[in-house]
Amino acid sequence: MHDMLVVGAGYVGLSAAVAVKQAAPRLDVVVVEAAPAGVWQKDMRASAIIAAATSMLDVFGIWKEIEPEAQPITRMIVTDSKTSDPVRPVFLTFDGEVKDGQPFAHMVPNLALVRALRGACERLGIEIRHGLGATGLKTLDTHAEVTLSDGSAIETRLVVACDGVRSHLRDLAGIKTVSWNYGQSGIVTTVEHERPHHGCAEEHFLPSGPFAILPLPGNRSSLVWTERTHDADRLVASDDLIFEEELERRFGHKLGTLKVVGPKRAFPLGLTLARAFVAPRIALAGDAAHGIHPISGQGLNLGFKDVAALAETIVEADRLGLDIGSINILERYQAWRRFDTFRMGVTTDVLNRLFSNDIAPIRIARDFGLGIVERLPGLKSYFIGQAAGTTAKENPRLLAGETI
Repeated sequence: MHDMLVVGAGYVGLSAAVAVKQAAPRLDVVVVEAAPAGVWQKDMRASAIIAAATSMLDVFGIWKEIEPEAQPITRMIVTDSKTSDPVRPVFLTFDGEVKDGQPFAHMVPNLALVRALRGACERLGIEIRHGLGATGLKTLDTHAEVTLSDGSAIETRLVVACDGVRSHLRDLAGIKTVSWNYGQSGIVTTVEHERPHHGCAEEHFLPSGPFAILPLPGNRSSLVWTERTHDADRLVASDDLIFEEELERRFGHKLGTLKVVGPKRAFPLGLTLARAFVAPRIALAGDAAHGIHPISGQGLNLGFKDVAALAETIVEADRLGLDIGSINILERYQAWRRFDTFRMGVTTDVLNRLFSNDIAPIRIARDFGLGIVERLPGLKSYFIGQAAGTTAKENPRLLAGETI
């Protein structure tokens, strides 16, 4: 029998396995992944990783491996305008450091992140089995039994569901969700530009939704471009000339000539919050527990916070000789993470509804609010600390750069 089974080998699942195994080497941890081996190597996207999450990756011993491929975000600019406006007035700016030499976030290629996490799994002796999804779940007093897509079964004291926003394990555990669709999709791609970005990220609030420009190493940027779903599908299906023309209208000319150099994909956007994060013998983490709008860039980082809290809960229970899969232990993790997640879900929902429109009175009010924040340095510093994950009073130890 295994001690912990992680279902899902994305960033959150791999991080959960590494965090627990590194702190408690005697625990037997195994990971199963529905995708075939090698599929992860085709992910050309990049993700924003906040300062607290890089501290955790440093504890794992892999941040130095990732950092050379990462781009620090040194500045953040927020604008609010119509798509057709020739000038995008800047309402809010943030310096990108939470303290000297430490940016509040980095843009990290997904390939570099997963490669480093998989390397850590190999060093720690964590087995990753590919091409296996969870098709059944039976919970008993002392363990859970997970049936896999090849007909085999795994017995484990604890199951950690990291199988995405449409988590089948969550359904098998009988955990309900609150969810709705925004009627928007996020277009994700990479562009190359003539001039350097100097590490500056930009968030343009447009009537159809936020248009985020996120710096990558070299003269490249990652885009998260929100449009109504039917428009997003049309743009992704269009030829490069039409796509780049529409892109230029939103991106502007400040960085010179633009060229799309990455694949174009559109992802439906919605809000999904699990009504519970735990059930007997099972804990949800990452998108299986919460799927939020990318307007704040916090989706992946919420998953890293789940990992840090869950690992600390499990490891401390094991050191006391307690049952790591018992509901009494898992409820500590739920209490730690559920309110923060609910708050972030509500915040992103309100921000999206507030900024994804062109209603004049609402625009005046929101621009006034942005202007107030711009004039209050203390408030801006607070927001940066919150975004970086460094100001929470009850942060798990991994997020503070400490071992469990």
